Amino acid sequence: MTESLTDRIVGRIDRAPGGHQAMEEAVSALKEELPHYSWVGIYLMDGDELVLGPFLGKPSPHTRIPLSRGVCGAAASEKATIIVDDVNADPRYLACSIETKSEIVVPIMRGDVVLGEIDIDSDQPAAFGDTDRQMLERVATALAAHL
Repeated sequence: MTESLTDRIVGRIDRAPGGHQAMEEAVSALKEELPHYSWVGIYLMDGDELVLGPFLGKPSPHTRIPLSRGVCGAAASEKATIIVDDVNADPRYLACSIETKSEIVVPIMRGDVVLGEIDIDSDQPAAFGDTDRQMLERVATALAAHL
């Protein structure tokens, strides 16, 4: 029986010795395994803002995002995964890179409490589907156990 990609990523997270290392493993594994993920980062809740944690990709000007702004703020406020097929058509999108075409944001939750979120951009339009959502929601659950 072969190990699935999701199982490999979750395994790396579960073997991490602490929360920060677990986040770094998740970001690294996602970026390595999925080349169409051009930017992978984790934001953590700090009051009513999201604060950028570990990430791989071009530097982001958005190191702190109020819950009232952006797709990231919407996903945390709604406590739901948001997939944006065309960031240029979504007024909530906070531009980080002109190359970015699509985005997925997955809340990291413990019970009903949002701890943070996984934010992924792609330079390809409509790059994220149900398979990505399911995998990233499992990754978020694994991360929640370490935060």
